[in-house]
Amino acid sequence: IIPNGIDVPADPRAEPCGRRTLLFLGRIHPIKGLEGLLRAWQSVQRSFPDWEIQIVGPGDSSYTASLKRLAVELNLERTGFVGPAYGKEKQAWYRRAELSVLPSWSENFGMSVSESLSHGLPAIATDATPWSGMSTHRCGWWIETGESALTDCLQKSLCKTRSELAEMGQRGRRWMEEEFAWPRISSMMFGTYEWLLGGGT
Repeated sequence: IIPNGIDVPADPRAEPCGRRTLLFLGRIHPIKGLEGLLRAWQSVQRSFPDWEIQIVGPGDSSYTASLKRLAVELNLERTGFVGPAYGKEKQAWYRRAELSVLPSWSENFGMSVSESLSHGLPAIATDATPWSGMSTHRCGWWIETGESALTDCLQKSLCKTRSELAEMGQRGRRWMEEEFAWPRISSMMFGTYEWLLGGGT
């Protein structure tokens, strides 16, 4: 009923330069669909030599090791496994990237999507996440789960220019400011408690 609130950073995004970064930032877990992401990246990596993929987040060491082995088996190029990042380091990854991805099989919210958008970073998320609004707000891609749909989406999204992705990201940031920033969420919480105490609509 009331979504998670987010802090919308005041600092504008730095002008991206150098290699372009596709970012996964979240928990390293089988439910996140990372095997499919790696296979989708294998399908498109040679078409987009100016892009890299960075996988950032905490996870079980044995599962993370299995993903690294898969990356070697697939002969993946420009693929990084960074480990966890918090605070300013996490914000730096959002500012560095040009596109984020959450290929999950199930999410009840997906904080990394709202955090990405709040940093002016467009996102890709599956329809197993509650982020259909990215389509209506034109700030990302809401796609079917699975490797095939993700591969098709990467083919479409990675060919976008930096300015096109930046425009999408700014639309997402405005959406986050209007509907998910703490002032609105706290107002919704206040109204909920008023209703609990006094009734009404």
